[in-house]
Amino acid sequence: MRQVMLAAVMAALMSSPAMSDTRPITNSAPWDQDFLPPIPQWNGASRALLRPASDEWASGFEQDAELNFSPNYADTRAWFDRLDAASDLIRIESFGTSPEGRDIYAVIASKDGAQFDPNKPVVLVQAGIHPGEIDGKDAGMMLLRDMAFYGKDHLLNRANLILIPILSVDGHERASAYSRPNQRGPRIQGWRNTGTNQNLNRDYLKLDQPEMRAVRGLILKYNPDLYVDVHVTDGMDYQYDVTFGFTGEDDTFARSPAIAKWLNDSFKPPIYKALEDNGHIPGELVFGRDDDDPMAGLNDGGLGERFSNGWGDAAHIPTILIENHSLKPHDQRVLGTYVFIEEALKVMAERVDDVRAAIAADRALRPQVIPANFVEVEEPTEIVPFKGIKYEMYESAASGRKEIRWLGEPDPELWQMPWYGSRPTLELKRPKAYWVPAYRADIIERLQASGVEMTRIDTPTEVDVTLLRLQRPQMSQRANEGHVEVKIDGVTEEATRWTFAPGSVRVSTDQPLGDLVVLALEPQSRESYFAWGMFLEVLSCVEYIEPYAIAPLAEKMLASDPALKAEFEAKLAAEPEFAANPHARLGWFYQRTPFYDQRHLLYPVAREN
Repeated sequence: MRQVMLAAVMAALMSSPAMSDTRPITNSAPWDQDFLPPIPQWNGASRALLRPASDEWASGFEQDAELNFSPNYADTRAWFDRLDAASDLIRIESFGTSPEGRDIYAVIASKDGAQFDPNKPVVLVQAGIHPGEIDGKDAGMMLLRDMAFYGKDHLLNRANLILIPILSVDGHERASAYSRPNQRGPRIQGWRNTGTNQNLNRDYLKLDQPEMRAVRGLILKYNPDLYVDVHVTDGMDYQYDVTFGFTGEDDTFARSPAIAKWLNDSFKPPIYKALEDNGHIPGELVFGRDDDDPMAGLNDGGLGERFSNGWGDAAHIPTILIENHSLKPHDQRVLGTYVFIEEALKVMAERVDDVRAAIAADRALRPQVIPANFVEVEEPTEIVPFKGIKYEMYESAASGRKEIRWLGEPDPELWQMPWYGSRPTLELKRPKAYWVPAYRADIIERLQASGVEMTRIDTPTEVDVTLLRLQRPQMSQRANEGHVEVKIDGVTEEATRWTFAPGSVRVSTDQPLGDLVVLALEPQSRESYFAWGMFLEVLSCVEYIEPYAIAPLAEKMLASDPALKAEFEAKLAAEPEFAANPHARLGWFYQRTPFYDQRHLLYPVAREN
């Protein structure tokens, strides 16, 4: 019987959208997510923002009786095209093409026409970098509609809005009812990764993917004063429905301290108030440390420039990461996002001079030491109050251990949660510049796509530089985002005079993106191009020597060099595995001969100090 039932379940799954991307998408899910925790009742004032389904400008989300639906790519674009045609305030701008050939576009709301008034702040809201987490698209459709036709055009008197409704357009169309089992709606959701199976929210610094290069180009074009990246979180249950955060919140480390202070002191309080006034429960962006123990504490999720908030901090762009709570209904999350965007426009209009002063201050910074490779601290930094949901532990017949059962009931007592921040494990010194050889045109092109300033040489040029010899590289045993990552124990600096061929570039670190340049080009940086596995060629030693040749040469070296002999004997005594490995022993001598490949493990990007 068990085998028969399993076969039936598998047959059903094989015919489901989770197994077949060609199945027509409908507005109904094959099953209810009754395995999720109970839903706390909610009836916030922001429900007044909804238009009736009969309204000619009701969005696809509003037309659904359960408010648990988000329209597909074609229907979304058709709705925006109609809005564009009907309103002088709205225009659509295409800014890229996806790997599967879809148009990537932004919807711009402005009273300025094609040329923005430079005195007005620009707010860029990005939805669908993870297409299953699509709240920003549905909220943006409602707000843009209300600007066009329902009395909210005043929001554009002193600000301009750019909405990217769907960034990962290919992932958006890999849609089914089985994309995000931990998330409550919409019924049909897009897929987390792109059509090439890449996670765009790991691509901010390396810029592998056309979607991220396109959005970087849009940012360079419009230079937004606020960048909002809208997500939906996973993890533990709690009372907050709209959580958001930024690097440097609550006086923690920031590469843009003036921006962080402005966001913390001037932006966050009015956003919290607007959400609370509309029946939402805003909270800081946090992540549980242990999925099996909610009381184990919270952390910041780690700091890294591969993510939007970490990248924005290093690029000196005020960047907010929204993580709406996945266990709250889709309509509650969408309405909270609407309130957030509307209030953000008001705050930016009122305080544009202050935020621009903060941006200018941070872009003028040139720290000589750049912390990197952050890890969680060993002991909690502080105890923070937290609005939790009641839960119990039960014995699971499936897992064979105790599991968490969230009860859907707000705990009236604030939890006192240990908070674990992050600390750097590496300090990088800022050189005057880097030199990238012409044959690494791919690295040069990535830097250009990032907006980095550089100088290209047209003739062979000799430069006094420092080259880096990589110490004990270790390749990862698994792929990550289409790369095989590499770690090293450190570098040895080698001063030399090097000739760079025409087409090579000098990249000064005396520029606003200088911090990002250091993080991208220093091989010890966890976010660097090298760490992502883009310089694997330097790991190959292309020449070799036979044992019958190196053994007698090594014996001569021992006999003629007492210091070398002492070093060798010390290594034998300290490293039994080395002492027992004849090939390693002979290789040790080979590396100390002039026959050895002198460019083995020599990183080709040079420092100019």
